[in-house]
Amino acid sequence: MRIDVVTLFPEMFGVVRDLGVTGRAHAQGRWALHAWNPRDFTSDPHRTVDDRPYGGGPGMVMMAAPLEAAVNAAQAARQAQGLGPAPVALLAPVGKRYDQAGAEALAASDGLILICGRYEGVDQRFIERCVTHEISLGDFVLSGGEIAALAVIDAAVRLLPGVLNDGDSALQDSFNKTLSGLLDSPHYTRPEVYEGVSVPAPLLSGHHANILRWRRERSLALTAARRPELIESARAQGGLSLADERFLAELAGEPLPPLPAKRRRSAKPRTA
Repeated sequence: MRIDVVTLFPEMFGVVRDLGVTGRAHAQGRWALHAWNPRDFTSDPHRTVDDRPYGGGPGMVMMAAPLEAAVNAAQAARQAQGLGPAPVALLAPVGKRYDQAGAEALAASDGLILICGRYEGVDQRFIERCVTHEISLGDFVLSGGEIAALAVIDAAVRLLPGVLNDGDSALQDSFNKTLSGLLDSPHYTRPEVYEGVSVPAPLLSGHHANILRWRRERSLALTAARRPELIESARAQGGLSLADERFLAELAGEPLPPLPAKRRRSAKPRTA
């Protein structure tokens, strides 16, 4: 997977390129990062990339030409590497909310070109000419798209094969399909008793089925308390079992869903 980033601050991306699991994966060649500074695609002595907005108002707007030239250079470099044209994603408040499914889709692809805006915004003509997707992390505003881009990259890179030491780790992440899209359960490690609080007994039992059920119930309880909309989404997609529904009903003090009726065995005819 190759990620190209158009940014005024390429040095910020050393965080994912050089550190932690993403840095190790980059050193191993599991993914590649290339940064393109729009200032390198200007022709004036001041390397100007922004100007005052038409119509007046505060702040400055990023100019279309340097951004488009940077995108074209990134696409050409990808083509020289044998890759096809990449999606071009702008980090913007109007974008689609980035989620675990988006991270999985990115990890399964050849990558993309991320545009990190600054100032009051980006010239709309660049967006209409070059941008194929817009991505948002949430309903808040950052000083620029770089921090959001770092999150987008990290979430996808950790899903690449071989990046995490334990390949099953990602399967236990919150929002993963193996958890029906719910939140992960709480975690504990040594010591067994900390400040008078012990690790929950099921985790010490060594009984695999009991441990799995405890983790599932804690996941359900935590999600119901903190992100109830995820429960509804899992229910709509058929991700909740009867045992899940009975636990949630008990948690809410509601009548338990009935257990399925047991089938009566038909008597075999006797032979003389």
